[in-house]
Amino acid sequence: MPDDMTHAKRDDRPEESRREGLRRTFDEDAELYDRARPGYPPGLYDDLAELAGARPGGHVLEVGCGTGQATVPLARLGCRITAVEAGPHMAAVARRNLAGAAAVEVVTADFESWPLPEEPFDVVVAATAFHWIDPAVRMAKAAEALRPGGALAVVRTQHVRGGTEEFFVEVQRCYERFDPDTPPGLRLPAAADIDGSDHAHEVALSGRFGPTVFRRHEQDLTYTTSEYLDLLRTYSGHRALPEAARTGLLKCIASLIDKQHGGRVTKRYLIELAVSHKP
Repeated sequence: MPDDMTHAKRDDRPEESRREGLRRTFDEDAELYDRARPGYPPGLYDDLAELAGARPGGHVLEVGCGTGQATVPLARLGCRITAVEAGPHMAAVARRNLAGAAAVEVVTADFESWPLPEEPFDVVVAATAFHWIDPAVRMAKAAEALRPGGALAVVRTQHVRGGTEEFFVEVQRCYERFDPDTPPGLRLPAAADIDGSDHAHEVALSGRFGPTVFRRHEQDLTYTTSEYLDLLRTYSGHRALPEAARTGLLKCIASLIDKQHGGRVTKRYLIELAVSHKP
């Protein structure tokens, strides 16, 4: 990614022509997704309680719950949760992870076509999932799901500069070799350079919500070589590569981590929460 962030793209903006196909890749190996994908920092849930009202007894609709990375902590807060997940395998793992949480229901359905229940929700939460929902539907349907004064809470995750910085510079050679869509000289942006105004603009354009409030958290996570490769295997862009290219890319990355970084790398995430209230 170029250092001139005016030309940089967020990594959570799938091309509309590929959005539907890419989002289906997550269900191909739900067990791997559950094992490899990280959770969110505890401060995020404090923010969800403070800004969005995700508190004990609150009625929460989670859109795209995956295998429950955010659902499980929300259940521990005492929220009543309906979690909608399009992937049947992902939903099955989520139900297993939430076994014993009596106030949680996991529904296997596309959010776009799922009929909303009569009782409105206090909060609609989407954790690293809102960008996979049809842009023509997501704002209006989220608003319809909420009671007056309810909150839409969208969590977005970005990979940013930090951690084992030299690895993330060096690894671009692997991507340039095996993924022809990789721009030359790609570099991760600094967290301070990530712009969330696209979401605020979409919210405002919908005319269904008040102003958007943002909170940000940074999180460094360290991975062994095998753990990092498992993580990459859960990303839609990696899964969509031809098998030979994907195999070559992962071998190249594994060699770099093992030979140059002692078998471990640290990755920095920016977790951005955007909360907008329905009038």
